Amino acid sequence: MDRITKNLLDEFISENVLNHLPQETAFEHFTGALVTANHYSESFSTFDISVGAGNDCGIDCLAIIVNGCLVSEPEEIEDLAETNGYLDISFVFIQSERSSNFDTQKIGQFGFGVQDIFSDNPALPQNDHIRAKSKILNVIFEQSRLFKKGNPQCFLYYATTGQWVNDRNLVVRKESVVEDLRQLGLFRKVVFECIGAERLQTLYRNLRNSITQEITFINRTVFPEMQGVEQSYLGFVPVPEFLKLIENDTGDMNTSIFYDNVRDWQEWNPVNTEIKETLETVEKKVLFPLLNNGVTIVAKRLHPTGNKFVVEDYQIVNGCQTSYVLHESKAFIDESILVPIRLISTNDPEVKNQIIKATNRQTEVTEDQLFALAEFPKKLEAYFPSFDGYKKLYYERRSRQYNAVPNIEKVRVVSMTTLVKSFASLFLDLPHRTSRNYKLLLKNIGTEILNPEHKLEMYYVAAYAQYRLEYLFRSQAISSELKTARYHLLMAFRKLAIETPMPRFFNSNEMARYCNQLMNVLWDETQYKDVFRQAADMVTTITEGEYNRDNIRTEGFTERLNQDINERNAE
Repeated sequence: MDRITKNLLDEFISENVLNHLPQETAFEHFTGALVTANHYSESFSTFDISVGAGNDCGIDCLAIIVNGCLVSEPEEIEDLAETNGYLDISFVFIQSERSSNFDTQKIGQFGFGVQDIFSDNPALPQNDHIRAKSKILNVIFEQSRLFKKGNPQCFLYYATTGQWVNDRNLVVRKESVVEDLRQLGLFRKVVFECIGAERLQTLYRNLRNSITQEITFINRTVFPEMQGVEQSYLGFVPVPEFLKLIENDTGDMNTSIFYDNVRDWQEWNPVNTEIKETLETVEKKVLFPLLNNGVTIVAKRLHPTGNKFVVEDYQIVNGCQTSYVLHESKAFIDESILVPIRLISTNDPEVKNQIIKATNRQTEVTEDQLFALAEFPKKLEAYFPSFDGYKKLYYERRSRQYNAVPNIEKVRVVSMTTLVKSFASLFLDLPHRTSRNYKLLLKNIGTEILNPEHKLEMYYVAAYAQYRLEYLFRSQAISSELKTARYHLLMAFRKLAIETPMPRFFNSNEMARYCNQLMNVLWDETQYKDVFRQAADMVTTITEGEYNRDNIRTEGFTERLNQDINERNAE
């Protein structure tokens, strides 16, 4: 392994606290993170995609991305199908070798292993991780009627620390694997890429750096000078130039750039359907720039050189619906269609917040939602790292916010999705909603979740409890078999750690004191482990060691666990 790749790997191991893993396994996590990040723009744990552990079909990592979400549970497929009305799937398979050589035999084994997973009767032995992923695959293909955008995409990556030079023997073997997978008739697209050290280094830099794109912006006018705004332009860009801003290298939507957009994709509602019909009708599509309100893009930095604009660290704060429809309809449109845009550069968070609020008044967005998504996370962002040493966490208000920040353990970075699920489990007694009907939880943002009146301590406790539990899984202090019940374990932790009833009002000083008690348990190296082990024992007893997702992820299981906890506390 060359010095540069070794240094990047060591940095990755340190920041993701993978020191307990053998280097070959850590390298699998390393390549899995880099490759998957090229398809999925949100933060994720590599333990959710790692499958290599013997009997792994020659596969080290497997990421299943459905409708822009990284899926780790079969229930999530049902939830996405019900919510979206369609399934758009990408399978990402990764095989990693620290060796500096690419091996034709390894390519063949890797390809056969992938092909075997999709067969009706797999011949190769499968470990628990592969079997869990296979269950998700089975649920996906059972819903094939919802493949409205076409069959799934299949991506294979074989990574080593060597140099890929298009050796003819290797290329022929790789092309043979691609053809075999195409012959299955399951995929609309099959891609096999062999990755060497130089490509790994590029992917690592992409992961660490903020999102940057260059576009050609000819038809523009400059706004007058404004306080707090470095540069601002109003104009039109051809669709191909606009797609550069919203799609990643694989042609999929880069969902992270919409993080501050409070409305998100509303699927094919009447307005979006009308936009799509306009774009796909020859007589109407030329009128698109006149019929559309346009897109507002806020960047931290703009670097114009003539008509070339480098847009750095940007967000689309208004125009999510337009962006998605253009992405979905790109087969019907060309550079003759112009997209109205406002391109603004500012480092003033208050200016950006005002732009978000003003540009999102045109649709029904409540004040609570605006505050929850624009203001409350800022408080969490400041509050989480205010603790000292090992008590410190980081709330990720924007996707990959801390990727480029050195000396931060990435396991201490908390995403909004993780926080919502943890909070709902600990304080709302809704662990069964975290995979099934997760979208219903999001509808409570601004009221029952991320309410501006809530005590910040509650969210820190929820995040820190999740952080502690994940450590117990990684260290095998608690069996990873119990991961299917992780959110039930969080609920049980609160009730077992403090037997007194939780305060009724989430905005009370009494709630703050209650959370401080929970913090003291979580910060104690002995106490938190004992409480989580008690919770694990209770779940194991109820399930009798059979951690079936269909059983655990139900309201009935939540009620049974609560009943047992109440009986135990009453003794």
